[in-house]
Amino acid sequence: MDLDDFNCGSDFSDDAYRQYQQQKERIDQLPVMVKAREIFEITYALTEAFEADDDSLRLRERMMESACTLGPKIAGAEAGDFYTIRMENAVLIKMSARDLQAQNSLLMSENLVDASYTLLLRKSIQDFRELFVEWVASFDRNNDIEDGWGTLFR
Repeated sequence: MDLDDFNCGSDFSDDAYRQYQQQKERIDQLPVMVKAREIFEITYALTEAFEADDDSLRLRERMMESACTLGPKIAGAEAGDFYTIRMENAVLIKMSARDLQAQNSLLMSENLVDASYTLLLRKSIQDFRELFVEWVASFDRNNDIEDGWGTLFR
């Protein structure tokens, strides 16, 4: 079931739904989100290209977990809006991207797939990193609230 198909009943106004759609479209069109989807698609194709029997390190599962984390965390950072929430999500995104980078290197070293595929993923992660740095730089440090956990990101 897609969120767009969900019927919230009469309490959900047309205006609220329109705002939701606009926000969703804005987030979907962010360059960092577009690249995250590309990474997911490449990772999926890459992990389907090698035999499960050869995957004693469970790379397929670990790589897909890392790739699947990027998009939702970007959406969470955008929806959260507050600086601390955005930075918390950014840290998780960075960790997932770096994990995927390491897993890709391991995949390459184990010769489980053609090297051209792993190089394609490596290039996409590098492009993602550049977009990510630019995206994080756009966060407004002044748009925040005290959450009781200290000033980790200040």
